[in-house]
Amino acid sequence: MTGYTDIVVRSDGPVLEIGIDRPDKGNKLRHQTCLELFDALQRLRLDPGLRAAVLTGTGEKFFCIGGEHDEATSLDQSQVLPIVDVYQAIDTIPKPVVAAVNGFAVGGGNVLHTVCDLTIAADSAVFRQVGPMVGSFDAGYGTWYLEDTIGRKRAKEMWYLNRKYSAAQALEMGLVNEVVPAAELRARAAAVARELSARSPMALGALKSAFSGRHNGVAGQARMAHDQYLSVYLTTDEAHETNAAFAERREPDPRRFWS
Repeated sequence: MTGYTDIVVRSDGPVLEIGIDRPDKGNKLRHQTCLELFDALQRLRLDPGLRAAVLTGTGEKFFCIGGEHDEATSLDQSQVLPIVDVYQAIDTIPKPVVAAVNGFAVGGGNVLHTVCDLTIAADSAVFRQVGPMVGSFDAGYGTWYLEDTIGRKRAKEMWYLNRKYSAAQALEMGLVNEVVPAAELRARAAAVARELSARSPMALGALKSAFSGRHNGVAGQARMAHDQYLSVYLTTDEAHETNAAFAERREPDPRRFWS
């Protein structure tokens, strides 16, 4: 996909910066926004020169205040806002994604930063879940991952009572990792992403797969077994010998196997 309309993307060395660019709409997510976010995340996954990403909102007031649910005009499931694809991409791509919350993170926006690996918040940021107030809910990533992050009672409090939480409160409850002055947010998030870029990519990928594996069922197991172990196994004498024996129509030599 080229020619983004709803997001802005730029690379800074090993870091991909992704900004939701609909500030006049509160950086709300619509169908096109989700498709573009997913595309940018696939760029992160496939480019070996990119090691981490920063996800933020443009402007000074909004990170993201959820989705435009009225855009779905039929019962065809293809018209449902494809935000779960974005959550799943963030969760399963074996590279860290840092959320830089520059303002209101509400509804789907609060879920969006929660599924990221780390969250850096501006001191002016505000966090809130509003589903039961506006006829909506997120009974998936938005509940399970929020519970993992801040605990069951706090997560239920956020979802049931729909209160606003300041950046300081979010830090105290463990919803974010750091709070910085708004003017320093972008630089701080980029610095954290560059720090992550200097870490072992395979180690980070394995750790990320382990953290998400229990919620992802067979997909989580496959991330560990396929993405991590298989790539190493294919370099071993055992793999080379069994492959060669099959091609040569002979029995493999067990002395080439690991003991």
